Amino acid sequence: MKIKFLGAAQEVTGSMHVLELEAGSLLIDCGFYQGRRAEARERNQELPGEVEAADAAILSHAHIDHSGSLPTLVKSGFAGRIYTTPATRDLCDYMLRDSARIQKADAAYLNRKFAEDPDFEPVLPIYEEQDVERALDRFVSVPYHQTFEPLPGVTATLLDAGHILGSAQILLEIRERGQTTRMLFSGDLGRKGLPILRDPELPSGRLDYVVMESTYGDRVHDPVGQMRDDLERVIRDTMARGGKVIVPAFAVGRTQELIYALSELVRAGRLPPVPVYFDSPLAIDVTEVFRRHSECFDVETRAFLHDNGEVFGFAGAHFISSSEESIRLNELRGPAVIISASGMAEAGRILHHLRNNVEDPRNTILIVGFMAQHTLGRRLAERRPKVKIWGVERELRAHVEVLSSFSAHADRDDLLRYAEACGASTRRFFLVHGEPAPQHALIAAMTQRGFAAYAPERGETVELGSER
Repeated sequence: MKIKFLGAAQEVTGSMHVLELEAGSLLIDCGFYQGRRAEARERNQELPGEVEAADAAILSHAHIDHSGSLPTLVKSGFAGRIYTTPATRDLCDYMLRDSARIQKADAAYLNRKFAEDPDFEPVLPIYEEQDVERALDRFVSVPYHQTFEPLPGVTATLLDAGHILGSAQILLEIRERGQTTRMLFSGDLGRKGLPILRDPELPSGRLDYVVMESTYGDRVHDPVGQMRDDLERVIRDTMARGGKVIVPAFAVGRTQELIYALSELVRAGRLPPVPVYFDSPLAIDVTEVFRRHSECFDVETRAFLHDNGEVFGFAGAHFISSSEESIRLNELRGPAVIISASGMAEAGRILHHLRNNVEDPRNTILIVGFMAQHTLGRRLAERRPKVKIWGVERELRAHVEVLSSFSAHADRDDLLRYAEACGASTRRFFLVHGEPAPQHALIAAMTQRGFAAYAPERGETVELGSER
């Protein structure tokens, strides 16, 4: 029994892990790498051979850094099943199609831009919508807590991870040579008390191995309850300057949390009248998926829905679908809030809004999510004096606010509580989905508490059970 860490190992994006078992090989997640453009294209275009050879796959959640390479996998010949929750399957229907459309548009733009360069090789999309269709045909929806058998002798159960709609932890019971090994993949873990979704489930029972995320292993977030206060402060301060608040936000999860938080502020009379524009066709589609899956909501959100009849809307909210409407936002004068994708500011309409607003000191760029290394979002969060948008350097004169209260990832204390729930008998914790600094800090904290924790490198293979 071996596990191969082929992505999101000492890095945050491109999640993919392969379990090689007697019954076959099982792929856990198959995500896009996001970061340096040339490296991202190279890594996303050609998957590792072990990934392509998998017999079955389980998907933890719909974020592109976990799901984005599934069409490439199926395009390469994968004929197995892809197991995930019903909500994740519905989200992927929109997100993977959107990914294909973005690739097509990006390729067309680059091919036009460099058409006169004799050394330029035309760019093709990594996959197209027909590849997405074929990938979706391989999906099998499995509700939380319903056991299934992805491979002979392997039982799997999906537990609520509380990260985004439909996100799951993956519990495996592997029977080989008369012994049963229990292994848990945390997926991306949410935080206790986040709006809309239920809290992450804590594991129970004996566990032999845990593959655990470590995104924020070196810090403690601001309290979730501070979220609305922070948002109100930023909007009021920016309005007082006569500026706009520009928010790069993930279409899945973060945008819906912002809608919900703004809705509560508006209903409570805590915000002066200000137009709020949600400029993301994908986010609008995703919000419809949220409406279809209220079974994932927590008690408070279900009560809010019962009392108000609508969770995702409020007076002053404008949902922008067409590109013409989006372009007209460039002509806005006076205070406004513009929320757009992509969340790491690497693609999509948010780039137009950043280009038009970063050099105005009246404006605020509001960061409400994790920004991976080498992304524009990270450079904004670090308040670099200059940022490059579409190849043009621009002065960053706008204010930048980073609100960790909005984070949908477990922080150090959450992760330590999770490890304690897994139990001291766990043989080893493999830390993934984290950069080296947070991982080292978390390993030190876990070691201090008596846990055996380790951060594998990308491409590393570990033999499981050799310590028996």
